[in-house]
Amino acid sequence: MNLTERDARHIWHPYTQMKTAAPPLPVVKAEGALLYDEQGRSYIDCVASWWVNLHGHAHPYIAEKVHQQLLQLEHVIFAGFTHPPAVELAERLISHLPDRQNRIFYSDNGSSAVEIGIKMAIQYFFNQGRPRTQLVAFDMGFHGETFGAMAASGDHSFFTAFQDFLFEVKRIPNPVPGQEAAALEALEAHLKTGEVYAFIFEPLVMGAGGMIMYEPEILSQLMALCKKYGALCIADEVMTGFGRTGRMFACDYLTEQPDIMCLSKGLTGGTLPLAVTSCTEEVFEAFWSDDKYKTFFHGHSYTANPVGCAAALASLDLLESEGSARDRQRVEAQHRAFRARIEQHPAVRSSRQRGTILAVEFESEEATSYFNNLRDQLYHYFLDRGVLLRPLGNLIYMIPPYCITNEQLEQAYSAMEAAFSAFLLQEQA
Repeated sequence: MNLTERDARHIWHPYTQMKTAAPPLPVVKAEGALLYDEQGRSYIDCVASWWVNLHGHAHPYIAEKVHQQLLQLEHVIFAGFTHPPAVELAERLISHLPDRQNRIFYSDNGSSAVEIGIKMAIQYFFNQGRPRTQLVAFDMGFHGETFGAMAASGDHSFFTAFQDFLFEVKRIPNPVPGQEAAALEALEAHLKTGEVYAFIFEPLVMGAGGMIMYEPEILSQLMALCKKYGALCIADEVMTGFGRTGRMFACDYLTEQPDIMCLSKGLTGGTLPLAVTSCTEEVFEAFWSDDKYKTFFHGHSYTANPVGCAAALASLDLLESEGSARDRQRVEAQHRAFRARIEQHPAVRSSRQRGTILAVEFESEEATSYFNNLRDQLYHYFLDRGVLLRPLGNLIYMIPPYCITNEQLEQAYSAMEAAFSAFLLQEQA
């Protein structure tokens, strides 16, 4: 019995309709930007294995640092204890985070980081004896799958079963070109009630909602409004952090800065689960009290796991190197050249880019959406050509590891161009 057959007996995969989905690809090893299956066939990982891998798979430097930490301290409870990797990682993250971020709270995944950020914002006002009741978010934001994160997310069809169980969140238009004024007006209307405790957003690139991109200037204006009315700003940089947008963090493009930030995915370079929710000293001070009831009652068994922290420190070492900066600039330049190359292709509805993130909307009779029927066809078309891309419906995106070579990028671009021509003919038939 091969790996795929054994998998089918017991495993339930994420975001997968198990009855109709094709069997999963059995990956047995990886190196750099390549994944290898049981038969030895390679696939270019153009989505960084769900946006987590920064430096390439099985990176020897990260592996060595993880190995050293495993021999020193694999885990210790983080309530009442601390350890060197957690302290050093907090210090180094603070040195990179935007001004005013000064406290680090550890968890293990992006949804939890968001959940923690929302709870911090609620309790920030509660602890001061002036509770607020409203959260504001963009129409098509996506913040995760735990209940608070689902509530903060927009109208995504895969959350339909849970809608009656989620708390209400006030929505404002996505601030894409042409909708900036509407977004500002809607946000201010909510803020004027005095009930908004926080505005949560994915800065500059809204990932699962369709790689929706907007400009730093409008986000800074929205955040300035929040400051005017005393509401907190929560930046969900789970996907955009650690160089993806061309700078260390998407918030580095802004003139205003958040009160709370959520980080995960690329934090360990794609090696181990780890997440961070950072906040300003002002937020932290609302919990600093002789009153034990003002404690932030949140945590889990693997909070600040030393091995995860060691992987994150190793990833930061690589990210801070000149070679990593050159690789990010190179990938950005290759994406720009490809966009220019396909700009007039009749199968391309639109394309957009921010840093190493590239998104191309395939022309389709159906609306652009996660459930567009082209999705599965395109996914398998690319796999057959040795390229891993996970289209969001008819939207094809690339967020590759920074180590991806120009030749590997060209193989992916060529596969996309071939798909444009093949599926355009199919749509016209």
